[in-house]
Amino acid sequence: MADIRLLGRILGDTLRLHEGEETYELIETIRKLAVASRRLEDVTSRRSLAQTLDALADDQVVVVVRAFSYFSLLANIAEDRHHVRRHRENRRHGSKPLASTLRGLFADSLERGTTKAEGKATLAMVRVTPVLTAHPTEVQRRSTLDIQLAIAERLGQLDDAGLLEDERAAAEGELRRLVATLWQTRMLRAVKLGVKDEIENALAYFDYTFIDAVPRIHGEIEDSVAQLPGEAPDSPLPTVLSIGSWVGGDRDGNPFVTAEMLEYAFRRQAEMAFDHYFAQVHSLGAELPISALWVRLTPEMEALVERSPDRSPFRRDEPYRRALTGVFARLAATATALGLKREHRTAVGMGEPYADAGAFAADLDVIDASLRSDNCAMLADGRLRLLRRAVRSFGFHLATVDLRQNADVHEQVIAELFREARVAPDYLSLDEAGRHALLLAELATPRPLRSRFAAYSELAQGEFAIVEHAARVHASLGADSIRQYVISKAESVSDLLEVAVMLKEAGLVVPGDKPVSRIQVVPLFETIGDLRQAPATMRAWLALPQARSMIDALGGVQEVMLGYSDSNKDGGYVTSNWELYKAETELVAVFREAGVRLRFFHGRGGTVGRGGGPSYEAILAQPPGSVQGELRLTEQGEVIASKYANRDIGRRNLEALVAATVRAMLDHAPRQEHADYHAAMDEISAAAMAAYRGLVYETPGFVEYFRASTPIREIAELNIGSRPASRKPSQRIEDLRAIPWVFSWAQCRVMLPGWYGLGSAVESFIAAHGEKGRALLAQMWLDWPFFRAMLSNLEMLLAKADLSVAVRYKELVPDAALADEVFGRIRRELDLTVKAFFTITANEGFLEANPALARSIRNRFPYLDPLNHLQVELLKRYRAGDSADKVHRGIHLTINGLAAGLRNSG
Repeated sequence: MADIRLLGRILGDTLRLHEGEETYELIETIRKLAVASRRLEDVTSRRSLAQTLDALADDQVVVVVRAFSYFSLLANIAEDRHHVRRHRENRRHGSKPLASTLRGLFADSLERGTTKAEGKATLAMVRVTPVLTAHPTEVQRRSTLDIQLAIAERLGQLDDAGLLEDERAAAEGELRRLVATLWQTRMLRAVKLGVKDEIENALAYFDYTFIDAVPRIHGEIEDSVAQLPGEAPDSPLPTVLSIGSWVGGDRDGNPFVTAEMLEYAFRRQAEMAFDHYFAQVHSLGAELPISALWVRLTPEMEALVERSPDRSPFRRDEPYRRALTGVFARLAATATALGLKREHRTAVGMGEPYADAGAFAADLDVIDASLRSDNCAMLADGRLRLLRRAVRSFGFHLATVDLRQNADVHEQVIAELFREARVAPDYLSLDEAGRHALLLAELATPRPLRSRFAAYSELAQGEFAIVEHAARVHASLGADSIRQYVISKAESVSDLLEVAVMLKEAGLVVPGDKPVSRIQVVPLFETIGDLRQAPATMRAWLALPQARSMIDALGGVQEVMLGYSDSNKDGGYVTSNWELYKAETELVAVFREAGVRLRFFHGRGGTVGRGGGPSYEAILAQPPGSVQGELRLTEQGEVIASKYANRDIGRRNLEALVAATVRAMLDHAPRQEHADYHAAMDEISAAAMAAYRGLVYETPGFVEYFRASTPIREIAELNIGSRPASRKPSQRIEDLRAIPWVFSWAQCRVMLPGWYGLGSAVESFIAAHGEKGRALLAQMWLDWPFFRAMLSNLEMLLAKADLSVAVRYKELVPDAALADEVFGRIRRELDLTVKAFFTITANEGFLEANPALARSIRNRFPYLDPLNHLQVELLKRYRAGDSADKVHRGIHLTINGLAAGLRNSG
């Protein structure tokens, strides 16, 4: 709270300075009224607040919205700083490490008596990959994010109890300068983001966190393994943690992602990786001025020194510097060969380009081995160790980029290929068996389908260009640069075979009776129907010898992606969670039957309505046997910034992913999966889905209510992403992307996608089963990680939902009768859901297990209320024809401010 008060006071002083005393007093009056009306439930204050806000002039509205928005941003910084401070204090005082940290994981391993060999064997199976997406719910500009990080750094300086008085004053003065800069920085983007902008934004998080944290985490794991008892072969730790990206490779519904953008993404990623390597190699040279007079070198090190172009007499007896000069020269030659721009100093002499990142790593290993052979392990364990690990984690590509496209597009491209090649005049008319026969025949023959004499459509040419560039990237940056091709809307085996044929045309699948694939074909099951069909689809896929051959070529692992967002929009929160759980359980059995290792890729969004929530608990709540060491999950929107912009918090989040994955994999004796639990969930899910679809898809006029009562149209106008808000130019909910769907309900404080349907489902269940049914649900809450995680995530949204605010948004609906009907149903369902939650859990209030979050939400509400009030008034004016720039800008500023205050809004 002290940090929040300090930053609030500085913001107030900034307002006085730049906006004047009168404006400051106005904002302070609004703040006090909002606090009184919310915390004291004072009706008079609430009425006065509404009157004050309604009386604001356009200029005043913009200033008030900015002030309350920036307070939310500053509160976020203070809260994050508090978490970092508390974590460090726990470590300083020797408190029992949290289970979600690496220290906690290995402390438990020591207690269990895990040996060094067992630890290494376990870690050899682990590969955790958070995948960054460009999904547009991050409304902050990088300029404001950079200032916020600088503010957090200055707050950290003030934690130093040893600061002298003048040093403390200087740090606070810098805080004031930063807040003043933030106030005068444009909050909204002036133009819509392009794909290049999204690529640059994603790269920023490598600079903020990943490029430093990933090697350090591997170092901590190595040190922890070394503390385990027993002996083990002295082999390097495999890569346990890597970073993936969809930015530049995700074409599903985004016509702006082209081969040119894929090329740009990899060029910029490689440039960032090389910039890091140049800086580290140069610094190593400065740190290792060791004289040959006093050290012994291994023969391999002597050879590396001799190959160096460095013939300076000043470094003649400094073998490590000379070797690193040679490494630098080879890196420079590699960057030139790859066509990369360089930011660092010129190399001393010429070097031969490295064939791949493995060759670069091998030279660093020679230096490491030589140091260790001469009792200089402590020198090897510094910067050199982190650099060696960075090269193994990031290679020359920095992040693995997935390709993604919709199955409907692949179908069209394959149909065109077959038609132009005179293989099949009407592929689209074939049944599944007919398609299989054609596609498998193509995978067996070395003959290409494409002809330089055929005139292909723009769509087909674009898809060919992507896979051809992917093949070039594989050749230049290595196989880890692109490892997955994700198929959206996958429904059948032919959807997977179509992509295999396209990859064959680019040389990424080698044809034959036993085809060999260089890229994994990954089906994405998104809707409720697709999830239910997923086990049968994958059973049929695994039964194909050709599929098994391609899987074997990629290490015997097949990846399956599960979509949380669209399944939620399709069937509601409860049914989405349950169908995902059942699909995972059944897929585990299918893969076990087939003798193939399964890797799940979880397409989780930021908010609960899109599969969000704490990642550590979510991983532990997965079905028994579903976490087999390898795990990928998406990180989206504003969650990327909240998790990874701050380096300390970013490292903790990465540690939690690794710790949870290892714990889930080692859970050899999971809690008994009771048949009555599953039967109860089947019944509740069916009722919840009926309630959800009854409102969203079967209520006449619901689409009109949604589009009028939320800022969906205005969100679509925000410059926050390159993708259109809808897949097709229609008004249907089915065609709306899940992201703006969830984002819109968060803005008006309904949070509908994260809870609707549970209340009436539980009411029906208890009505049918009585006290025995209630007791069963209570037992499920206590015993079943899945059920507990589902309700815990829902609880967070119930705590954030506020229908006393949302009721004002129904005033935006022209049809008053429709507004009353739909809002009445929402209110009744929310009341039932709240009742159901407390009936099951026996809790007395929301977030009892997380008082810090409860306090945070409670403290934020007064600062969100004015933003919601002004958003409604501005929407009324804008939709009535008031096209004034300040009205339009004011709406967008409220969207920004509410997103900042709610933190996980999309």
